[in-house]
Amino acid sequence: MSLLHTPITLRDVEFRNRAWVSPMCQYSSHEGLPTDWHLVHLGARATGGAGCVIVEATAVTPEGRISPDDSGIWSDEHARAFERITRFLSEHGAVPGIQIAHAGRKASNAAPWLGGAALGPEQRGWQPVGPSAVAYDEGWHVPSELSEDGIGAVVAAFAEAARRSHDAGFRLLEIHAAHGYLLHEFMSPLANLRTDGYGGDFAGRVRLTLEVVEAVRAAWPAELPLAVRLSASDWVEGGWTPGESVELARLLGPLGVDLVDCSSGGLSPDQQIALGPGYQVPFAAAIRRDAGIATGAVGLICEPQHAEAILQAGEADVVLLGRESLRDPSWPLRAAAVLGEASGDWPPQYERAKPRIPAPAR
Repeated sequence: MSLLHTPITLRDVEFRNRAWVSPMCQYSSHEGLPTDWHLVHLGARATGGAGCVIVEATAVTPEGRISPDDSGIWSDEHARAFERITRFLSEHGAVPGIQIAHAGRKASNAAPWLGGAALGPEQRGWQPVGPSAVAYDEGWHVPSELSEDGIGAVVAAFAEAARRSHDAGFRLLEIHAAHGYLLHEFMSPLANLRTDGYGGDFAGRVRLTLEVVEAVRAAWPAELPLAVRLSASDWVEGGWTPGESVELARLLGPLGVDLVDCSSGGLSPDQQIALGPGYQVPFAAAIRRDAGIATGAVGLICEPQHAEAILQAGEADVVLLGRESLRDPSWPLRAAAVLGEASGDWPPQYERAKPRIPAPAR
């Protein structure tokens, strides 16, 4: 059996394979509530054979949304609205996961296909918050600097979101500390100019992330796995570095984090990213090797053979599919055939389309 289609167990949860669907914003919620779009979008990836399907960045407060149409889980009503989705994912063999998030200074913007511009109150917008009163870019909102009381409220909101996520039926929880959103903003010296205990040196800048992890781990059942998504590099001189990501990952494991989902960028419009197939895999490999924690690799991993090679080389423990999953919801099933697997969790309704695997030569 290929490693890609070998089950993996984190805590008490077994994932049927290591091809997972990355959280991807759909900008299709109503007041934070999932819609039929989410059921169909996420459900298709479960019937397509993914080992885990992770719901997009889901805001822990209304002000933590990227756009007014983003997913949220700041009330029990939101948790109940996700129940039919988690039930469907589970019924079709995928572990239901959710990424909980706060957009920080990158909040209150229009959906990409609506221009992505900063929104004012008359456009359903609001005043974003951040570690410092520094805008992401020209034309973006200047955030209000969070007070220590405000920081405490954010930590509490993440913990409540974890509790609600469990109530909704999710079995993997991921904390979003990447892509230039609030936790990442605190971590990077490019966005965090504070001089109190939440700024300055490495210890101050990662303090909020560690406090969120501790609070979430206490609220999230001990038998269920916890992941953290990191932007392993800002790709900007003077920003957050891969070495700091390793150092942070060393702190996350003892706090009860089971996997680091390794992405990059998103903090600054000045980023210079060297794009190419698997361009973020070295981050996952370094964190796995040097921090001794399981990792997920993501980013321009499109071919089954490439995904398998990453796992065989010990560079990551799982592979997360983003845009390739949008192009091909049944990528894990196709990958099984490409890699010569005799099976694959095909829905019986689709069995007639299952590729025939040639018998091995005798």
